[in-house]
Amino acid sequence: MEVADVKKRMIDLRSDTVTLPTEEMLEAIRNAELGDDVYKEDPTVNRLEEMAAKKMGKEDALLVPSGTMANLVSVMSNTKRGDCVILEAESHMYWYEVGGLSAIAGLLPWPVKGNMGVLDPMDVEAAVRPRNIYFPETTLVCIENTHNRAGGTIVTPAQIEALRKVAEKYGLTLYMDGARIFNAAVALKIDVRELARHVDNLMFCLSKGLSCPVGSVIVGDSEFIERAEKVRKMLGGGMRQAGIIAAPGIIALEKMVDRLEEDHVNARLLAEGLAKVEGLYVDLSRVQTNIVLVDVSGLGIDANTFIEKLKERRVLASYHSRSIVRMVTHRGIEREDVEKTLNIIEGLVKELKVKM
Repeated sequence: MEVADVKKRMIDLRSDTVTLPTEEMLEAIRNAELGDDVYKEDPTVNRLEEMAAKKMGKEDALLVPSGTMANLVSVMSNTKRGDCVILEAESHMYWYEVGGLSAIAGLLPWPVKGNMGVLDPMDVEAAVRPRNIYFPETTLVCIENTHNRAGGTIVTPAQIEALRKVAEKYGLTLYMDGARIFNAAVALKIDVRELARHVDNLMFCLSKGLSCPVGSVIVGDSEFIERAEKVRKMLGGGMRQAGIIAAPGIIALEKMVDRLEEDHVNARLLAEGLAKVEGLYVDLSRVQTNIVLVDVSGLGIDANTFIEKLKERRVLASYHSRSIVRMVTHRGIEREDVEKTLNIIEGLVKELKVKM
């Protein structure tokens, strides 16, 4: 049997990064008008960047290959080597980006614990290093919206505005890792510009819920994007005929944002079903978008064991921590997939209880 056939029979809840492009996206790639983007001559890239900047209410935008590169390019464009960067203690930038903040950007990350991924302005203010000879200069505050490890939780416009006031007080730049910012906007039923308004610059991913095969976009004012373009080139991100990446991104911004609500509905269905299973625990207050965290410690097994047993039953989930499993809904996961997953998990839990 072909590998592709096996994958088709799997219910893949590992991440929204496993989404496949639509047929329209694939056709757009084939027909994309191309040029050399390093010379700013790729018309498809130019169009995507113009769309992205307008959609976020910012002056300019820059296409990059990945979310990790977008974050690294952005922090390097907002700081100088040796600076201190305040960020949430379980943020993606701190946990999952290979230490690039330190190893490449030469920055000191200063993690601050938030509440469900949201930083408290008072804690941020307390974390700003005094200006004297002993301390690195604090220049940047980073937030994540939605917050991955917190369970897809949202930072609201009011919360961002409160952090903005602290940043202004101390002359700091406020940056947002908005990999799933459209999930937040759809869940809140607001224009995404309301979430972008109070940050200096941000990035968002095309390759998660928006279903593109690759790519992220950085947005901000023109001076910031000019710096970011040079850093992108330094990091090897001059992609030449990048219109093949931009073409599905254009379709994503035009047609794929509103459908994220389906993912949120399916995540809530999954979470509420799991919460009813004896031995499992789901904090439903965290299920605000398309991520579900389920604590399996009540079954007497760890997360990896639970994940392996699910895989044997053709359901894929991902590791969050020793006792917590993460499941993510996305395009390609339908209501019936959620219902089937719940039936499979209920059966698995019954088997485990018999063996206990």
